[in-house]
Amino acid sequence: MKANNVDLINKTILITGSAGFIGANLAQELLKTVESVNIIGIDNMNDYYDVSIKEYRLRKIEELVKEYPKSNWTFINGSIVDKELIDKIFNKYKPSIVVNLAAQAGVRYSITNPDAYVESNLIGFYNILEACRHSYDNGASGVEHLVYASSSSVYGSNKKVPYSTDDKVDNPVSLYAATKKSNELLAHAYSKLYNIPSTGLRFFTVYGPAGRPDMAYFGFTNKLMNNETIEIFNYGNCKRDFTYIDDIVEGVKLVMQKAPERKNGEDGLPLPPYAVYNIGNSNPENLLDFVTILQEELIRAEVLPKDYDFEAHKKLVPMQPGDVPVTYADTTPLERDFGFKPNTSLRDGLRKFAEWYKEFYLKK
Repeated sequence: MKANNVDLINKTILITGSAGFIGANLAQELLKTVESVNIIGIDNMNDYYDVSIKEYRLRKIEELVKEYPKSNWTFINGSIVDKELIDKIFNKYKPSIVVNLAAQAGVRYSITNPDAYVESNLIGFYNILEACRHSYDNGASGVEHLVYASSSSVYGSNKKVPYSTDDKVDNPVSLYAATKKSNELLAHAYSKLYNIPSTGLRFFTVYGPAGRPDMAYFGFTNKLMNNETIEIFNYGNCKRDFTYIDDIVEGVKLVMQKAPERKNGEDGLPLPPYAVYNIGNSNPENLLDFVTILQEELIRAEVLPKDYDFEAHKKLVPMQPGDVPVTYADTTPLERDFGFKPNTSLRDGLRKFAEWYKEFYLKK
């Protein structure tokens, strides 16, 4: 196992996309488990999905920080596309650790709204990299570790499973995937040129309470509640490596504390302090099985009545552009370097989601 080389205590940590699903949960986890920490969050609060969920997540952080007087939370409503703002944040707060989770998410949306992806995922990430580069100006210690979100979508329609970080990922099947692969390439170049320790995390189908309404488990629940029909792609012959939010956050927190080592090669130039890991459950679930578990848990949580006719609300449809039939993470390197493997079962995770859904939508 790699030794920890980044201490989180008393550090300033910048989380971009901090009102997002992973960002907000990470902020809460750091407040709960790091003795004293200064967290700066930035999010543009866009309306790609229901903003009230983002506001709910921020309220949770604001309530939590009151319990931890040694720690601070500062929220900035702004975009990583705004270079001037990013430079200002870096100059003012001087973050030691940067976790870039701000991105325009979603594969299907990238087909109809490409501009949003190029802005946020390319220009926004470039602004973060430039700010990290200049954090070392005038001999300052600067950024100790840049951790950023990549995605399992970079594997495209690779036939070999499970997906390994050693696999070739040069054939993206969506613009979203292409931007995420570009992030990894840009990070590699910046790590090499400016010795910025960076780690990319390829997340696999993240789900859980207060998650993203554009994800299947959430969208299906909304539709079933509204008596609408849910569409199951590729006639149900799809498998997804569903990874519960708490496992993702635990993985991110462990990764933050172990930056790739800075060292020079034989030519005296820096070897890029660069790494990429998969974070997934390594247990792909068939979509039809997933829908069955979801409906059982929605009935158990009393979101839907016991006699709900699921068959009448299900429709099997062909594959969508940009989609892939299977995602399956090889997490051996993550286990080797961090002693960690996600392990929340789909039923446990969907149970927590169903209970949250009832609380959030049905108890108002």
